[in-house]
Amino acid sequence: MRIIKKNHFTVLNNVLFAVFSAVFLFVGFSCKRVELPRAELIFGTICSINAYEDGTKAVYDELFTRLHSIDALFSTTKPSSEIEKINAAAGVTGVEVSEEVIAVLKVALAFSRITDGAFDPTIGPVVKLWGINTEYERIPEKEELDSALKLVGWKNVKIDGNTVFLPEKGMRLDLGGIVKGYAADALTHILKDRKVACAVIDLGGNVYVWGQKKDKSLWRVGIKNPNDPEGEPKIVLSLPESTVVTSGVYERYFIEDGVRYHHIINPKTGYPENNELTSVSVVCRSSIAADALSTSLFILGKEKGFQLIDRIVKNAVSADSKNSAINSASDDEPPVDFGQKTVQKKDRVSDGMGMWLFNGVSGEEYVLDVLENGLPLLPPMKDLPPLGAIFIDAEGKIFATDGFKGI
Repeated sequence: MRIIKKNHFTVLNNVLFAVFSAVFLFVGFSCKRVELPRAELIFGTICSINAYEDGTKAVYDELFTRLHSIDALFSTTKPSSEIEKINAAAGVTGVEVSEEVIAVLKVALAFSRITDGAFDPTIGPVVKLWGINTEYERIPEKEELDSALKLVGWKNVKIDGNTVFLPEKGMRLDLGGIVKGYAADALTHILKDRKVACAVIDLGGNVYVWGQKKDKSLWRVGIKNPNDPEGEPKIVLSLPESTVVTSGVYERYFIEDGVRYHHIINPKTGYPENNELTSVSVVCRSSIAADALSTSLFILGKEKGFQLIDRIVKNAVSADSKNSAINSASDDEPPVDFGQKTVQKKDRVSDGMGMWLFNGVSGEEYVLDVLENGLPLLPPMKDLPPLGAIFIDAEGKIFATDGFKGI
């Protein structure tokens, strides 16, 4: 017996209602909006934005134009996308692509390194075999998976300037596990440029609460109950400006012979990860980091996941003292040495955002830097650690990182 879960396309009207209801219920009104919030189908999901009293038609037009442009670059279903051009040329030749694609791919590979391959942008051949959330979804034969797994390996991606080469025919990039996070970050730059006071971005589970509400209260963001995703939220978080990204077994899956096969595939086994977790939510101020980490932590499991978060947070604390030295330096002082990278005061990232950031996403410049130890330095969050995660297991038990248990 085979039961296919309804996807976003078959319940479009219901999803629209649910998206707006969730924003109104869990975030709440405190700014008077000019236009109704807007929602469109992008990245294969419903993307909604509420800019409240600053939500003019011009602002919404710019935000959604940006989303469509990112989708056009990174889609794995559009032959014209730069990612699909790379995939089509695998084993044959390198493909010159935009700086934007190079920057995001480098971030993806950085997270592959720090997660020991739990996050792998070359998972494409395996994802295509499973076909989850398409009309072709099925359980692949073991021989098929074995062949596809031979093509998975983030270390094999070759980047030379703006040229990307996949050396084996059949290799496929799939940045679906990071591109929505990148898109959310890109939108925050537009919001900042347009002086939008407060906004809620929801890109199909990737939520960014931007700015501060007029009454100065914290944002309230709900995390779904994996065992009842259409019901009341399992958790409601009270947060300052931040992003919340959740990876769970309940969004994209099919059931065959009583077994649920979800879309979070372990790059090392080729199968949906089965470690008794049902969702992992990541909270920080970098949505691209939260997107990659929510997938990675789900695959790593609680124990290794907590260890990775601990490393990143401790790294942020130690690096922040170095960053403070830069920020307090005068223009005439010598550069500060960070081991592999020397940073001039004039080159430091502004706004206390550390050294792990895209700058000027709404323009032409894309800046990426990783600290000496390969770990990201995440922007600080007011009154919270720079990174937190919440794990929910099959029994409904909740496990949260230190600093997030009380929010």
